[in-house]
Amino acid sequence: MARSQSVKILEVCRVAPPPDVPNLASPTSLPLTFFDLHWLRFPPVERLFFYEFSSSNTPLFDSIIPKLKHSLSLTLQHYLPLAGNLVWPQDSHKPFIKYLDGDGVSLTIAESNLDFYHLSSNEFREVTECHPLIPHLEVSHEKAAVVALQITLFPNSGFCIGITSHHAVMDGKTSTSFMKSWAYICNKNAGSPDTAPSSSPLPPELIPFYDRTVIKDPAELEVIHLNELLKQDGPNNRSLTLREAQVKPGLVRATFELRREEIEKLRNFVSANQNASKHPVRISTFSLVCGYTIVCLQRAIETRGESSILLFSVDARSRLKPTIPLTYFGNCITGCPVVAETEKVIREKYGVCYAVEAISESIRGLENGVLNAAVPPPRPTNDAKKSERKERMLTVAGSPRFEVYSIDFGFGRPTKVEVTSIDKTGAMSLSESRDGNGGVEIGLVLNMQEMKSFASLFAKVLEEEVPLK
Repeated sequence: MARSQSVKILEVCRVAPPPDVPNLASPTSLPLTFFDLHWLRFPPVERLFFYEFSSSNTPLFDSIIPKLKHSLSLTLQHYLPLAGNLVWPQDSHKPFIKYLDGDGVSLTIAESNLDFYHLSSNEFREVTECHPLIPHLEVSHEKAAVVALQITLFPNSGFCIGITSHHAVMDGKTSTSFMKSWAYICNKNAGSPDTAPSSSPLPPELIPFYDRTVIKDPAELEVIHLNELLKQDGPNNRSLTLREAQVKPGLVRATFELRREEIEKLRNFVSANQNASKHPVRISTFSLVCGYTIVCLQRAIETRGESSILLFSVDARSRLKPTIPLTYFGNCITGCPVVAETEKVIREKYGVCYAVEAISESIRGLENGVLNAAVPPPRPTNDAKKSERKERMLTVAGSPRFEVYSIDFGFGRPTKVEVTSIDKTGAMSLSESRDGNGGVEIGLVLNMQEMKSFASLFAKVLEEEVPLK
């Protein structure tokens, strides 16, 4: 994989679990469910974790890299599927994850002279600036790696851990749990890898749950997804090649924050102006943050459609009947769409109320069946392809509930966590605020003109249109 001259590759290795230790309850083969199959050919998810050095004299190779490597190996005892590959043989009716002795996770070690503090800031940055920090996921027609990692050192500044994960294997909760497990074991084995133990247990809240029988499929959603996959560029298309996702030129990324007191201000305003003709809905922090962002975004973008569509994922673990363990490994998310009239979204003062109510109503609708949105949309007909729908879709990546800023490898909390793959998907990313004040960080990728307009609106709409009561 090509890298810029500002990032030098020092080593590319494969980290495997210790060969002389039992692999605990981690399976060597794991089938995909209908939750996973939906994502089989989607582009991978990319995320960066930036960590600042507490001292300019922090030893790089003598402590950080060996410690991270050893703890990663110990972590893979609990996450064997991550060291394996996704395959779809002709004699198998569906894809599955297969781990063989000797398999491991690709780990790239690099060094960079880029500006660590610029890359880990909230300010406008060209999307291509962080690309050299993102590890490459090896994918072919016959086999696909599950995860790839990269550690990039910034001398006298800090380091960055990049993770690229196959979406058909992990949703955001599972990916975050893996990173938390790695950090936990890294902290528990703080000594030299030469003297550290060859195994390390995890606390109950981090032990992955692999039993696929808990996923019930009475509507045969798996069959629907498999038929769709086999027909794509088919017939009998078992290719594991991912869809290509191009990054448009001239895009910039930036991070915005709604502080806790600003979210409460929004909550009070929306509560006081709810549509009395509708059934009152619970106004969550998620709906407030997304609603406010949509209003500012729709006003900022250059072209507007008749409808605005927000599509976000909902964790189904606690919504399935019966519920399944929160540590379930794999995808267990379903889509929740929100369709709103753009003219009502962008209207002054009450556009925020309308957007928040629309999102809240959609979330409440999940009570009627969380799996309704798990059915893939029908393939477009020729007539559907010819007709242009005047709407714009915005998706959501990440969640404040993941608590990504708690992932401490023993070098302090992250300075910044970035979902970099939104430059390909056009999604907005969400996470909790780094300082733990109850706020929410919002990551966006737009062209420069739209980003400047959004930044201006984001700063003033709350002050001018949502007055304090």
